[in-house]
Amino acid sequence: MDIRKTPLDGLLIIQPKIFADERGHFFESYRRDILGEPATDVEFIQDNQSLSNKGIIRGMHFQKPPFAQDKLVRVVTGAVLDVVVDIRRNSPTYGKKFEIELNARNFTMLFIPKGFAHGFETLEDLTIFQYKCSEYYHPESEGGIAWNSPDLAINWQSQDPVLSQKDKMHLEFSQFESPFE
Repeated sequence: MDIRKTPLDGLLIIQPKIFADERGHFFESYRRDILGEPATDVEFIQDNQSLSNKGIIRGMHFQKPPFAQDKLVRVVTGAVLDVVVDIRRNSPTYGKKFEIELNARNFTMLFIPKGFAHGFETLEDLTIFQYKCSEYYHPESEGGIAWNSPDLAINWQSQDPVLSQKDKMHLEFSQFESPFE
């Protein structure tokens, strides 16, 4: 695996080594010992998967402490624009975003530590998105930021995305008070 740092401390791009031949391909999608800091102390305890058609935005989500989650995300089929925002108040990159396309052809994964809001937009129909989490889903700890916050200027591709009712209700980043130090 090739592990690359991003401009946001702790956020890692993971590019697995693909072994391909006439039968198809094989790759290790998770190796705790190779991820290194900060992921070596992470224990993933829940796997989630979603299926979405093109033009769906899910986000920008997080879970508040003490139920905050580290995540390892990837696309199984299809493609997404994956977006992460640093919401750690004392971070030098607080309020900064990182965007990357994850798809079934590039096999790229993203390690997202606690203290980041996360969302994605599906770029193809029948996109399967998978993520490992270090904490169980805890409904009372859910949090979110408006997907279209002007302060974040996220480069969503869809002009009229489909959103859940809950995602339509999140506050803009300028009105948001982060629960993360």
